[in-house]
Amino acid sequence: MNFDTHQCTALITGASSGLGAEFARQLAPQAQGLFLTGRRLEALEAVRAECLRLNPTLRVELCATDIATDEGRGVLLEAVRALDFQPNLLINNAGMGDYGTVQTATAAKLRAQMDLNMTALVLLTHAILPRLKKPGGILNVSSLASTLPLPAMAVYAATKSFVSSFSEALAVELATEGIVVTCVCPGPTPTSFSHTARRPDGEDTDRGGQGILRIPPQQVVAEALATLRAGKACVYPGLGVTVAACLFRHLPRALMRRLLQRRFSRGTV
Repeated sequence: MNFDTHQCTALITGASSGLGAEFARQLAPQAQGLFLTGRRLEALEAVRAECLRLNPTLRVELCATDIATDEGRGVLLEAVRALDFQPNLLINNAGMGDYGTVQTATAAKLRAQMDLNMTALVLLTHAILPRLKKPGGILNVSSLASTLPLPAMAVYAATKSFVSSFSEALAVELATEGIVVTCVCPGPTPTSFSHTARRPDGEDTDRGGQGILRIPPQQVVAEALATLRAGKACVYPGLGVTVAACLFRHLPRALMRRLLQRRFSRGTV
């Protein structure tokens, strides 16, 4: 089953910057309507202006709210209903990370990652499904980090492993409902992610080897949408990320742990 993005009506979370804004830009020329949500209204308005320059007839609705909270999701869902916006595509892009160990993290930051990366994604998907027009599509943004336990990003990697597993299961459940579910697992991508994940005290994570895996947001989004259109369940954008994902999945766990221990022993910077 394929999904046609032509004349789609898409709800995009985390749309104020990064991959979310790029999804909006790439869909804008062919879409019928976009509903953009994120926490920063000014940034959302800037993305809307870009989209309207690409397609002056495009309907673009905005909702500035924090979907990591029950109240924020309620605000978004009420806005979708009040504006009578009926999507046929849901892009769960909103997410966050944290560079550093679990022991040195704040409980609030640990909770925030789980609330946004997992709880918000699942509950928003559940709430939107009855309103999703068919044939429909759901595109969940996971990460290459989902393929391995990642010291100094332990909770982030674990939440993205959840997203990948959830997406694969949902794809099977909804296959007979006329809904395509695709999971995109990008590697290092130059967005604001690293800036927000780095802690105020400067603690960071080991970035060794990221250079050969880094690809631009435009390529991540283009490959994600192409995979959705093809009706496929998962994509690792870029050749390097594809090879790395295959290696991580098949590497013996004992060997993986030794390699990760060696990497972690170099310490954070």
